[in-house]
Amino acid sequence: MFRVTIRGKFKGLDEAGKAAVRAAAGAGYTEAGTFTHDATVSVFTFRCQVPAGKPEDDEDDAALMAMAALEAYGLPHEILKVAVTDMRDIKIRRRSG
Repeated sequence: MFRVTIRGKFKGLDEAGKAAVRAAAGAGYTEAGTFTHDATVSVFTFRCQVPAGKPEDDEDDAALMAMAALEAYGLPHEILKVAVTDMRDIKIRRRSG
């Protein structure tokens, strides 16, 4: 499982586009992706969860899949930064006790 965070800005977003962004608002990671945005809906953070389909799937594959999820919204945008976390690498330390 990968968690991908894309920061960007919208380009010429109309009222219908702003409504679509507000409808997909949320702070969690989902496969369809969620947006957080500023008050004017001009800059955004898009959070997307991408399943690791094969053991050889890597961060580049996950970033491309997240960008495709963002593109599926059909909103004019510019990507400023992409960050990918491979959740398979996260170690959970349990308290002994």
